[in-house]
Amino acid sequence: MFNIKKQLLKLYLSSVLADLSLTGAWVAILAARGYSLIEISIAETVFHITSIIFELPSGVMADVFGRKKMLIVSSIMRFIGNTAMILSNDLFIVCIAIALHALSYNFSSGTGDALAYDSMKRAGTHGRFERYESNQLIIYRVCNGISTLCAGLALAIGYKLAYSTDLIACALQLAVLSTLTEVNAKSGGSEINVFARIRECFRDSLLFLKEARRALGLMFCNSFVGAVDILLLFFLQAKLTERGIPNRWLGPALLFMETGGVIGSKLILRFPKVRYKAVFIFTATLVAAGVLLEHSASFVIMALGGFIAATGDDALQVRTNAKLQDMFPSEQRATLTSVESLSFSVIMIILTPLAGALFSIW
Repeated sequence: MFNIKKQLLKLYLSSVLADLSLTGAWVAILAARGYSLIEISIAETVFHITSIIFELPSGVMADVFGRKKMLIVSSIMRFIGNTAMILSNDLFIVCIAIALHALSYNFSSGTGDALAYDSMKRAGTHGRFERYESNQLIIYRVCNGISTLCAGLALAIGYKLAYSTDLIACALQLAVLSTLTEVNAKSGGSEINVFARIRECFRDSLLFLKEARRALGLMFCNSFVGAVDILLLFFLQAKLTERGIPNRWLGPALLFMETGGVIGSKLILRFPKVRYKAVFIFTATLVAAGVLLEHSASFVIMALGGFIAATGDDALQVRTNAKLQDMFPSEQRATLTSVESLSFSVIMIILTPLAGALFSIW
């Protein structure tokens, strides 16, 4: 008998193993290795170029071949990426490692939510998906905060040993993913049928987006706000040090900023009937305020800006993802969720070089 509680628990555990890492403050690690903000921006741009190329195909593959299988592929890509980072000795190899991590993100980004929603739909509990999404964002923020809190430890033991601990986490994650129950996986068939199903999935997804322009608008609005917040938190890892924050306070400051996302993802659940337009305006204003506070001469105010931006970002993310999953047809759920990630990458690839140059000047 299908057990939804165990299914969701395994997805939560997989997220913990994916997000909890000594290398969470990878920007600070690269900076400590001597890479400039411009070079770090190049690496981040490589991440999003890779995502643009592979995001949609990975979603199609998840819908056609099964979400569980693609989650396993994601973990394998992460393992290879960590190995590449351990062996890296120049920006080129670093970019290869970052690209592999992008592939890991591609194969998991829409897949996990698709498997969770369809699992909850099978159990008749999909009305609680917003709470699931909130819990996932809390896991991401808390684990990312703890990871950045360990930034000092990662710098102390060296990047090679730090990334080696991630290899252990990948192995544990693979063990957890192997016990998931597949939901809505397509049946097998000949090679010709496989390609036909891929074309059909891709075609139906494009037709859906053509008709459901509101869904496309939600994706881009949410992605833009999220991109601004992510870039702010990325570059604050380096900017806080430039503003004179003591090394022993850097980790706690980064953790404090991440807790803003926890507050936002829980707070939005208290306002289920507030119109989406009002939610968007309020949360976008919070993110904009965070960006303005980044230009302060005080590292305390800068950290407060990061906290405020994370609050707005995650509140909007929870509400948007829940609305989108209600719109998506099951057969193209992972593909369409990947379209949102694709829109995020497109926006990031435009904003990242600009942000790197901007934060280098200010």
